[in-house]
Amino acid sequence: MDSAEELTGCILRLRRYARALTGDRTVADDLVQDTLERAWRRFHMWRRGSDLRAWLFTIMHNLYVNQRRSRSPERSVELKNEELELPGRATQEDKLEMRDLEVALRRLPDEQREVVLLVGLEQMSYQEVAKVLGIPLGTVMSRLSRGRERLRALMSDGMGAPQLKVVK
Repeated sequence: MDSAEELTGCILRLRRYARALTGDRTVADDLVQDTLERAWRRFHMWRRGSDLRAWLFTIMHNLYVNQRRSRSPERSVELKNEELELPGRATQEDKLEMRDLEVALRRLPDEQREVVLLVGLEQMSYQEVAKVLGIPLGTVMSRLSRGRERLRALMSDGMGAPQLKVVK
């Protein structure tokens, strides 16, 4: 398999992760395009035999973080009401659950959302996620744990209304 075929084979996964990460199809496509351009220009830096997917996701993560940092605080990305593509015929309930999940993912802090998406959506190992994000393995596990717990709370109690203890 040549270099172009190897990169091309990763595009669908890159697009899926970028869409889940950004919440916007256009922004995600731009992020994938920027990732592929940078990877192609620096393909000589990739070590044959290492995980190309992890290398591409590292590039994408770094680009995403840089773009988030350069954005002014008051500027935000508008989420469009796009339906997620589900295999098979989705019921109205399925669509509502997917919408709720997308909203809940948007409410996670970036650090937790990135780890949840890489492990849950992209099925990367904890070690791969640590390498992609450039963080220790323990940090991956704690962010994943906190992210999953927050998602459970958001999905179970009306999108994360704070739980108050009744004190008598």
